[in-house]
Amino acid sequence: MSRPLEELSPPRRPPYFWWLLANALALCFAVITWVVCLHVFRNPELPRNYAILGKIGRLPVLKRYTVLDVPNGNAFTPKELYQHYFGYTDKQRTRANTLLMRNYLTNFDRPLLLTYVEGDYQITSVHTLGPKDFFDPGIAVRAQALVKPDEFTQPLPYPVFIEYVFPTSQPKIADSFKVGDVLSVRKSPNCAAVVHITKITHDDEPALLLTCIPIAYGPYQIDSVGTFQIEPPGILRPAAGFPVIKN
Repeated sequence: MSRPLEELSPPRRPPYFWWLLANALALCFAVITWVVCLHVFRNPELPRNYAILGKIGRLPVLKRYTVLDVPNGNAFTPKELYQHYFGYTDKQRTRANTLLMRNYLTNFDRPLLLTYVEGDYQITSVHTLGPKDFFDPGIAVRAQALVKPDEFTQPLPYPVFIEYVFPTSQPKIADSFKVGDVLSVRKSPNCAAVVHITKITHDDEPALLLTCIPIAYGPYQIDSVGTFQIEPPGILRPAAGFPVIKN
C-alpha cells in the first residue's frame, strides 16, 4: 500500500530556524562592519583609508601646535640620526614609516617615535609643491648634513640628508632658499619632525634621507632674509608618498 504524499515530502524547518539564520547573518554583518570601520579609523595613513575618511567627512585634522606646546620627543644630531636609522632593514623601515605617518596624521597622540632633527645642513635642491605632492601649497628643501670631525676642522659633508617640507601659502618664498646656503635646524624653534626614512645613493655611497615636517606653526625665519608663515596643511595625499623630491 502506498503512503500518503504528505508522508513522502521532507519535513519542514521550524519557523524559528529562519529567525536564527537572519540574526546570525545580521550579527556577522555587524562584526565585519565594526572591524572594517576600526581598521579605517585606526590606520588613516593608508591611502585607501584616507580616501574613505574623506568621503564620509571624517578626515583627521592636524593640530596647530606652537613651540610651547609641541609633544615631547628626541632631538638627534646628524650622527645620532645615522646611528639610529641607517641600520634598519627594509622591513623595519617600512614598519617605521607606517607608524611615523600614522603619528603625524593623529597629531602624535603616541609620541614614542617622535624625533626632531637638529644640525647644520647645506641646501642641495629646492622644490615647489604641486597637486601631485603630499600636500600643497608649500616647498621642499633638500639639504646635506655638515659635521665637524673635531673642533679644529671645518664642517664636512656627512651621509645624512633631510627633506625639509614646509606647508605654506607663500610658495614663492622658495626663491629665498639658495643652493649652497646652510640651514641651521634646532628642536626649538623649528620642531622639524621625522615622518619618513629612506636610503639613497649619493656619490656611489649609501646615505640616509629623512623627510621632516615642522609641527610648530607660525613665522619661520630665513636668516637675515625675512620670514614666512607656515600653517597646518589641509587635505593630504598619502598616496603621493615620500620623498617629495624624487630625483
